[in-house]
Amino acid sequence: MEAITGIKHYPLDLIEYSSNGERVSQKAFSEAHAAILAEDRWIIDGLGFLDSFWLRIDRADTLIYIDMPYATHYWFVTKRLAKGIIVKPEDWPEGSSIVKGTLNSLKFLRLSRKFWTPMLFEKITARTAAKTVIRFSSVPEMKNFLRQSST
Repeated sequence: MEAITGIKHYPLDLIEYSSNGERVSQKAFSEAHAAILAEDRWIIDGLGFLDSFWLRIDRADTLIYIDMPYATHYWFVTKRLAKGIIVKPEDWPEGSSIVKGTLNSLKFLRLSRKFWTPMLFEKITARTAAKTVIRFSSVPEMKNFLRQSST
């Protein structure tokens, strides 16, 4: 999206985790997060601490909600691990272990079914009635959107 729009992309993992793979303090995260939100335009990728999630929802003018089957997300994490053994993944924290990061991602995916629910999407859309909300439920749908956006 950054390459298409020219809007700076911020993967939250880069401010949420230190180079040793440990989660930073909520205070350190909140300060870095607030600095990003203070900018005029941004693309933020990730969840971060829960209180920051709703701050982003409220501040964003456009929301992209990726709602694909969990098997797809597990495939992305596994593919990143396999590729990451050879080449550092894009936007991966410098010096951070790909194995430790993958284990954290798998743990998050296992727990996320309790958070990323249809009820959450309803809350988001109710809270953002005047905003653009884009929802992807498949990889081809997402690729088609990106292809159309780049023309």
